[in-house]
Amino acid sequence: RPKTCMRQPCIVGIGGTLRPGSSTQVAVEQALVHAQHLGARTRLFAGPDLAFPFYAPESPDRTEQAVELVEALRLADGLVIGSPGYHGSVSGLIKNALDYAEDLSRDPQPYLDGKSVGLIAAGAGMQAAVTTLGMLRDITHALRGAPTPYGVAFNSADKSDERISQTESQLALLAAQVLQMAQPRPPH
Repeated sequence: RPKTCMRQPCIVGIGGTLRPGSSTQVAVEQALVHAQHLGARTRLFAGPDLAFPFYAPESPDRTEQAVELVEALRLADGLVIGSPGYHGSVSGLIKNALDYAEDLSRDPQPYLDGKSVGLIAAGAGMQAAVTTLGMLRDITHALRGAPTPYGVAFNSADKSDERISQTESQLALLAAQVLQMAQPRPPH
């Protein structure tokens, strides 16, 4: 258990692709850095950290990485979730990771119930990013999470300094809203 998350708000980040340094992973990392500057403890699950077997509810077998993710979700006060836009939806990597929240279904506070969730979507064009952001909101609602009012969607094909600066300020606002809405959980 990440004991460091017991006194300060604990924010868990999930995002990225299997490609090292993906724009989605970088955005989730930046949001977590902003959360740390606001006093939160953070934990990131990105790329290879999420490369575990497809979620199989009928099987109790879990990899060590999957168990760590589920336990981090259980202890989190808030989350930052980022996905690239893949064919009009979230990536399979991110969807599979979120499917593991089903292991929390019998907890006193099931799924992501009441947890603040900041959402980030990247796409090679704004249509893909905005569509993916909407899908992330739908998934968050289905998991009983509370999406922050502000979500970040950005065009990852635009490498301009202006877009990068704008996205950075958006990520700072997202992190602030996650922390504002997060309620630290009492120690177990």
